This record gives sequence, C-alpha cells and structure tokens, in this order.
Amino acid sequence: MSEPRAIDLDPEIASFVRLAEGLGQIDASAVPLETLRESARALRLPWNDGGPTMAATREMELEGLRCRLHQPVSTDALEPATIYLHGGGWTLLDIDTHDNLARRLALESGRPVMLVDYPRAPESSFPLPLLRLQDFIAELTRRSADFGLAKSFALCGDSAGANLALALALMLRDAAENNLRALGLIYGSYVDRYDSPSHRAFGGGDLPLSTARMRWFWDNYVPNAAERGDPLASPLHADLTGLPPVMMTIAQYDILYDENIAVADRLGAAGNELSVRVYPGTVHGFVEAAGAVGAVIAERAIHDMGKFLRHQIGNHE
Repeated sequence: MSEPRAIDLDPEIASFVRLAEGLGQIDASAVPLETLRESARALRLPWNDGGPTMAATREMELEGLRCRLHQPVSTDALEPATIYLHGGGWTLLDIDTHDNLARRLALESGRPVMLVDYPRAPESSFPLPLLRLQDFIAELTRRSADFGLAKSFALCGDSAGANLALALALMLRDAAENNLRALGLIYGSYVDRYDSPSHRAFGGGDLPLSTARMRWFWDNYVPNAAERGDPLASPLHADLTGLPPVMMTIAQYDILYDENIAVADRLGAAGNELSVRVYPGTVHGFVEAAGAVGAVIAERAIHDMGKFLRHQIGNHE
C-alpha cells in the first residue's frame, strides 16, 4: 500500500489503516456482494472480542428487525436509550460488527444502547430502510416500559448510519409525537457529491473509504439518481431547523470531511445546539480502532460522544 499523500496519521490509526490494507482499492462492482459482505464482516468480528462487560444484554426482534439492547448498569428505573445505527454504506456490516463500539458507548454514556439491523441495500433501497426504522422507533417507544426504557431516546450512527440518523431526526421532528432528545453523528455521508477537496485528496484508495466505493454505496442505496436530491436521502439539502442537540464526530483525513463541515455549518446556522469535534490524524471508520487496535484517539472520541449523550438524555424520563 502506498503511503497516504500529505497526511500525518496518528500512529495507532496508521496501524488500523494497515489492517484494512487494500480494501479501498477493491472494485466492488466486480466482486459478488455476499463475498464483500463476508469479507467485511470477517475483518471486523475479531475487533469485537472483549470490551466492556454489560450488566445485561438482550437479543430480540422488533418490527421484524434484529436488535440488541446493551444495559451497562442494573437499575429498576426506566432509562433513556441510544438507538445506534451502524455504518457500512447502507450495504455492508451489521450489529455484530459494531457490538464493541456499542458496548463502549453504553459504558461511557451510562445509558442503554440499542443496536438495530436495518434492511440493507441494494435489496432494500431508499426510502425503505428509513420507513422500517420509523416503524421500529414507533414500536419501541410504544413498548418502552417492556424493555426497562423511558420513552425519550437518542439517535446515533456512523457513516451511512449517521445519514439515516439525521434523516430519521427530520422525520421525527415533523411527527405528532417526538421523543428524540439528542443526535450523535459520526463521520456521516450526507450528499451524493464527489468533487470536494477532501474527495480529491483522500479518495484514491489508500485509506479505508475511497471515492469509487462511495459512488457504489450511493448507487446501491438510491439507485434512481433523480431521488438523490431528496432531503431524506441527502440531508445536506434539508431544512435543518428544530432538531435536538447535535454532536458531530469528524475525521480529519476522510473523503466525507467537507460535507460534514458543510452540515455542521448548516446545523449551526439553523439555530441548533451543536458540538463539533474534528479528531486529528484520523480516517473514516476510526472509532472502530478502539476495538481493533486500542487506539487512544478512538477511545477519546467514544468517551466524548458518550459524555454528550449522558448529558443530553440523562435528565429526561
């Protein structure tokens, strides 16, 4: 693998990048989808060994979606939870590949975290995953006490999961009953555009996410290019007023850096309570490096997000 251009990677993140060596250069369109899914899953499953022990973990299915509830402490009180939506370009990965991250987030926030296996593209393209998640949230809210949860909750996600989380926040904002109290967005994809300086600088395939792979992901999720301007598909185009407090985690050396900064600017201009943190020397996917290589900067980012969630949803019932 050639050294990334004009990039000063955090040493532990550089080790993480080497674990994924060559993945950004694979022509996804030339490889069977199930082979890609199996390879991506096999790479990450060892990163999910160990990690924080939970007071309780519950496997379940709700609205036809597989989900897992991690509870970091035992309590008789109804606790507000964070619903976590995993990354993977709407196409790859699942709740098992993000289990370590979810447990760490539960520990740092002191609150339950619910992982959800939403329907993946291209079998389920836009807007079906959003509609299924909307039904999931409605049912979880209706039955919250059955799971020891309060009706109020946070949404958090990374990459494609952050896109879905922001789109769901917009849908909930416009709903009659909205129990969303906080929104955590980790290096999300928010627009179908590839001409930004960060795409040009970091998209060649030396790093875990390439421009070619991002195009493939968008082709899977929104195959009808005419629909990609829909604000629920590309939230950068949305009216971003009236959202709950937001925290954005941004990687310095990420093809999605510029669109993340653009969304942050628009969220702030819309009057939302907003915290933005850019982590130096990091790449797309870097929070997974906490489980993969014990990267301190990844652990710090999870701690920061957990602290935000603890503060924002801790006082709501």
